[in-house]
Amino acid sequence: MDLHKRKQKLPAPMTSGGSSSKSTQNFNEAQAKERTNCSNPCCFFCLIKQPKSSVRRAGLASCFREMPFLDNQEHVLVLSGLWNIAMNKPDDPEFPSLGIFHCMASLINRGLSDSEWLLRDQNIYIPYYAVHIIGSYTMNKAEFAERAVESGVIPPLMELARGKMSWVEQRVAVRALGHLASYESTFEAVAGYEEEIVNLAMNLASSCLETVYFMFLKDKKKRLKYHCDLLTRGVGGLEMENRKAEEWASQLQCWSLYLLNSFAIKEKSIDPMCEEDFLKELSGMWGGLMNHSSPAGIGLIRILCYSEKGRKKIAASKEVLETLCNLSRSSDDWQYMGIDCLLFLLNDPDSRYKVIQTAIFSLVDLIELKKIGGRSNFGEVITRTLLLEFRQRKSKIENNTVKRALEEIWDLKVERRKREEMLSDEKVEEKRVLVSLIKQQGNHSFWLGEVEEALSKYTEALELCPLMLRKERIVLYSNRAQCHLLVSDPDAAISDATRALCLSSPVNSHGKSLWRRSQAYDMKGLAKESLMDCIMFINGFIKSNTTKKVKIPYYAVRMINKQMDSTWLFAAARLKASNNHVGESEQSDGGDDSGKNKNSYYEIMRIITDHNTGGFNSGLSTIIEEPLIKKGGSGRRKLETTREIRKTSSLSISP
Repeated sequence: MDLHKRKQKLPAPMTSGGSSSKSTQNFNEAQAKERTNCSNPCCFFCLIKQPKSSVRRAGLASCFREMPFLDNQEHVLVLSGLWNIAMNKPDDPEFPSLGIFHCMASLINRGLSDSEWLLRDQNIYIPYYAVHIIGSYTMNKAEFAERAVESGVIPPLMELARGKMSWVEQRVAVRALGHLASYESTFEAVAGYEEEIVNLAMNLASSCLETVYFMFLKDKKKRLKYHCDLLTRGVGGLEMENRKAEEWASQLQCWSLYLLNSFAIKEKSIDPMCEEDFLKELSGMWGGLMNHSSPAGIGLIRILCYSEKGRKKIAASKEVLETLCNLSRSSDDWQYMGIDCLLFLLNDPDSRYKVIQTAIFSLVDLIELKKIGGRSNFGEVITRTLLLEFRQRKSKIENNTVKRALEEIWDLKVERRKREEMLSDEKVEEKRVLVSLIKQQGNHSFWLGEVEEALSKYTEALELCPLMLRKERIVLYSNRAQCHLLVSDPDAAISDATRALCLSSPVNSHGKSLWRRSQAYDMKGLAKESLMDCIMFINGFIKSNTTKKVKIPYYAVRMINKQMDSTWLFAAARLKASNNHVGESEQSDGGDDSGKNKNSYYEIMRIITDHNTGGFNSGLSTIIEEPLIKKGGSGRRKLETTREIRKTSSLSISP
C-alpha cells in the first residue's frame, strides 16, 4: 500500500485526538451535548454513560463485535475515545473482558487488507489507535495479555511491525509486542516468530532514526498529513511536529530494544544480538533526554552480560568496553548499569583478565562510591571485585600498570584504613591543619600560574589527608583536576573529578568537579558524557540560586550548545545526508537543514529549568548569559596564564 502516492486522499486534521488536553475535554463535552437526544441504541458514547451495568456491558460487547464490519464515520472518534480510556485506566478489566482485543485485531486486519476502506473518511488513523489500545491494556497485567493473544492480535501486529504501513504504526506495534513478550504466559506465542522478530527489532533499532529523519524531518514536503495529525492531535505547528517526531523515533528505538530484552533475558537469540557491529551500535544508543526512563542500548548490553556467550563477545569488543568505562564515570542516570556490566565481566574467570586491563583505570576512581542506583556501598563491591585473588595470585596479572593500580586500591582501602583507625582525634585535627596549610600553598602557586607546583602540592595534601575528611578531599581532588586540565591531561582530570564526585553527597553533586569533568570529556571528544555533566552542573547551579532570575554562566551555555549539536538524536543521519549531498547547500538557497534542527534539544532546557523554554529555534535565548571575561593588558607571562586559568576554567580553585 503506497501511502505516499495517495496522501492527497488523506482526511483533514483530526481535532478530537483523544488526548487529555483541555481542547479534547471541550470536544468531548460538545460531543456529549450533541448526543443528548441520540436515538441510536448501539451508540458507543451513549453506552458508556449507561448507568445500568448489565445493559452497558451487553451493549459494549455487541458494539465491539459489530464495529469491524460496519462503515461508520464515527469509528475514529470511538477509537480515539477508547485510546484515551486505555491510556488512563490500563488496569480496568471491563473492556478487555468484553472483546476489545478481538475488535482491535479485526480493525487492523481490515485496514491492512482493504486500502479503499483505510483511505475513506478518517479510517487511516484506526490502525494506529487500535494497536495503541492493545499495547496500553497489555502493559501491566498478564491476564489481559493472555486475552489479547487468544484474540489473535499477534499476526496483525507483526504485519505492522514489518512496515506494512509506516514507522508510526511500527512504533506502537513493537511496543505492544514487547509487552506481550514480557510475560511468561504469552512469551511463547511471540517466540513463535523469534527469528523474524529479533532480526526485525535489531534492524529497527539500528535504522529507525535514519528512517524518521529522511521520511519526516529532512523534507517537510514529504510529511504525510496523518502523521502530523497523530503527532500533534491536530493542534500545534511545525515545532511541535518536530519535537514529537524526535520523541517517537527515540521510542521506536527504545521499544525495539525492549523487545530484544525479552529474548535476551531468556538467553534466546544471543548470537545475532552479539554480532560485533550490532554491539558497537548498541553502545551508542541511549534513551538520553527524549526517553528518560529507558536505558536503551546499555540496558540490553547488561542483559547480554548475564549470559556466558554475551560476556565473551562483549569482553572482545574494545569499543563496547570503552563505552562502559566512560559511562561508569559519568553523571548519566544509567551510570550504575555501566558499572554492573564491568563487574559481571570481571567476575567471570574467562573474561576477567581480558577486561581488567581496560576497566581498572575507570573503576579505581569509583572505589569510594556510596549510594547509587538505589544500592549502598557500591564502592565496596567494586573494591572486592578488583582485589579478587589479589594477594594469593598476583602473578596472573602481567601488566605492571594494572598491578600498580591494584596496589593503590589495596593501600587505600585496606592498609591506609587500618592505619587511620588507630589515629586519635587530636592527631586527625593536626593532619587537618597541615593539609589545609599545604592546600593554601597549592592555591597560591595556582594563582601565580605555577600549575605544576600547585599540582604537586595538592598531591602531597591528598597523601596526608585522612580518609574520613571527605570534604577536604573533595576540594583537593577537584583542584588537582583543574590543574590537569590546564596542562592538557584530560584523562587525569576525569580521574580526579570522578573521585571528587564519588565523595560528594549525594553522588555527582559537586558543581566544580562536574564542570571540570565536562571540560575534560569535551577535550577527548566525548560529547554525551560532557553534556550530561554540564546539565548536572547547571541543575545544581539553579538549585543553589535563591533568586527567581537565574543567570546561567555563559561558559555552560556555550558548552550545552556545542554538545547538543553533537549529540542530537539525528546527528548521524544528518551527517550521512550531508556526505551524500556534498555541495548541495552551496547550490540551493535553503542551505543545510542542520541549522534548523541543531537546537532541537530544547527539551534539555526543560529538564534543566523544569519548564519549557521556547520553540524549536529559540535555542537558549530565555537564559540570561553572563558577559564574557575580557583579556587583561599585563605582559607578564604568569599573570597572563592566571587570566587564561580564569577564562578556561570559569570556576576558581576552591579555597
